[in-house]
Amino acid sequence: MFTNQERRDWLAVLARATLAQLQALAPEPLPAPQYVRAAEIGMVMLRARAGGTGDAFNLGEASVTRCALRLDGGPLGVGYTLGRERRKAELIALFDALLQDPLRHAELFVAVIEPLAAAQSLQRDAERHAAAQSRVEFFTFVRGNA
Repeated sequence: MFTNQERRDWLAVLARATLAQLQALAPEPLPAPQYVRAAEIGMVMLRARAGGTGDAFNLGEASVTRCALRLDGGPLGVGYTLGRERRKAELIALFDALLQDPLRHAELFVAVIEPLAAAQSLQRDAERHAAAQSRVEFFTFVRGNA
């Protein structure tokens, strides 16, 4: 079976993907899901810490969409995403359920998760590179003997 960490990792990749990417990678024909919890939109409170280590405070609220479904009475697939895209949450849950099937896992992992993870890695690298281009080095001069 799959560890919780492996499942967390593929769910994170799916949540960072765009709706268009998920739709393009969805298997055809799509299996008919049995909804445990149809896609619904809600709000979550975002918490933060000053300086990353200080006291916690409420930063603000964010919209979140979630969905839970089963395929043919199989494992429960869940999908959570920031924003209000019901279809994206459904597709994440669908892929999660499919990836938990040992007969489909290897094929789907190679066809869906690996390309999405690679694209996301390239995106992060491009963002880091762009940020590094604007980096300013500050240094001080010491003038003579005072």
